[in-house]
Amino acid sequence: MSLKIIVTKDGSHTLEGAGGVTYHSTFGAVQESRHIFIDAGLKAAQGRPLRVFEMGFGTGLNALLTLMEGRPIQYETVETIPLPLTMVKELNYCEVLGRPDCQSLFERLHSTPWEEPMEVQPGFRLLKSRGDIRDYDLREPADLVYYDAFDPVAQPELWTEEVFGRLYGQLAPGAIVVTYCCKGAVRRALRAVGFKTEKLPGPPGKREILRAIKPH
Repeated sequence: MSLKIIVTKDGSHTLEGAGGVTYHSTFGAVQESRHIFIDAGLKAAQGRPLRVFEMGFGTGLNALLTLMEGRPIQYETVETIPLPLTMVKELNYCEVLGRPDCQSLFERLHSTPWEEPMEVQPGFRLLKSRGDIRDYDLREPADLVYYDAFDPVAQPELWTEEVFGRLYGQLAPGAIVVTYCCKGAVRRALRAVGFKTEKLPGPPGKREILRAIKPH
């Protein structure tokens, strides 16, 4: 995929691919990720260490924000097409966050070997795998899921009842799933496999987001 770096409305970068598909909201990449995955997800999740699974590692912004929270985390992610480190080094997230000291950690998130658990910093353990969520098996049941696939128009195959049912079976009781996508078809698919869903206020540029919970 041919990618270019663009600046979003909060000054942070995102990547744009063919057809104008972007990795983050053009209204603000950092504010979107923080609102959805940290405020609505991480801060509501329980577990020590907390086991986080991210669908789509992408730019690594969600992992960076999670690492910066300082909680004991086991972070697992699956990605089909990793970014080249040369492009990662151009992303301005640490600068926008006022944490230039975290740049080396951000680059380490991307440069650690794939398929091998690594401690990025004390208390934050990362496992990156190359693969497809449709046939991926989590190493351990997750407490929190960042579901950050491209939208259902670009990747309809990743938002189906079949995919969510497979994921449901690999999560701990009480696990939380957060995503930017609040479409009716997505909510229905999640509920069909057993999740309870709730709509929450979205970040700038998006009216609502979705949080799903696996009952105890």
